[in-house]
Amino acid sequence: MKILVTGAAGFIGSHCAEYFAKQGHQVYGVDNFDPYYDVSLKKINQQDIEKSGVLFIEADLLEDLKAKLPKDFDYVFHFAAQPGISSKTRFSQFVANNICATQNLLEWVYGSSPKLKLFINIATSSIYGRLATYPETTGPKPVSFYGVTKLAAEQLVLGAHRSGKLPACSLRLYSVYGPRERPEKLYTKLIKSIFEQTSFPLFEGSEKHSRSFTYVGDIVNAMASIIGKQDSIQGEIINIGTDLSYTTGQGIALIEEIIGIKAKIQTQPLRPGDQLRTTAIIDKARKLLDYNPDTSFKEGLTAQVHWYEAKFL
Repeated sequence: MKILVTGAAGFIGSHCAEYFAKQGHQVYGVDNFDPYYDVSLKKINQQDIEKSGVLFIEADLLEDLKAKLPKDFDYVFHFAAQPGISSKTRFSQFVANNICATQNLLEWVYGSSPKLKLFINIATSSIYGRLATYPETTGPKPVSFYGVTKLAAEQLVLGAHRSGKLPACSLRLYSVYGPRERPEKLYTKLIKSIFEQTSFPLFEGSEKHSRSFTYVGDIVNAMASIIGKQDSIQGEIINIGTDLSYTTGQGIALIEEIIGIKAKIQTQPLRPGDQLRTTAIIDKARKLLDYNPDTSFKEGLTAQVHWYEAKFL
């Protein structure tokens, strides 16, 4: 199969592209190396996945993609996005990188891949709002710029499907962690602070927030299960996560146990827009994709610690 992965130098996109290349598919990865975080970290991901056979293209999805990308893809996995809920990220950046970039990508696909089997939009549990504990039929109530613009992107993709322009589905991912996690995300930041014996900033009350922390390898397994199932999942929204939830405090304690050093917690003011609780309802994913996340929380965090040690210590 010929597969395009956008955001391929990022956390989850790099794992997905690498997996498909190792399975013998012809995989093209595209990324614009946005400086949202240290570009050198993305370059490390790029080097890793190119070793597995991914053909890498540096391009911005807001550009003229006809001049940048090849044609006739069987699958497009759209991971590229403006992430996070930081107040330092302007609303215009979320609009450009989540909404406008998605629409530009869709318009390119219409002309370049008329026999596309499936366009897979990668969405987020943030679409549900402060409580993401619902099935896919629940009305979305996003509270952050990120959630709002990712919902808009999802509807652009599904609207294209409803209009008969391309076959598509959308996967809403839940609190993904593991090797290559972004540096500003919880566990990479925590691991770094413990090894460097620096303060770890923890937003007030967030230690009680619970999440469906989902290991990146289980997410990749969900992506892999899509191949060949496009007829049964066209037009669908599917939650991808784990139905087990843990508090942030429990995660911190596990990391401390794995490393053997206590974190130096420094409480920060409450962060607006943060989710209070997520629990993935994955009955639909189990039924349609035979999805079965089986990595324990401790196993996943241990793998992330070992990755950090190997790459940065």
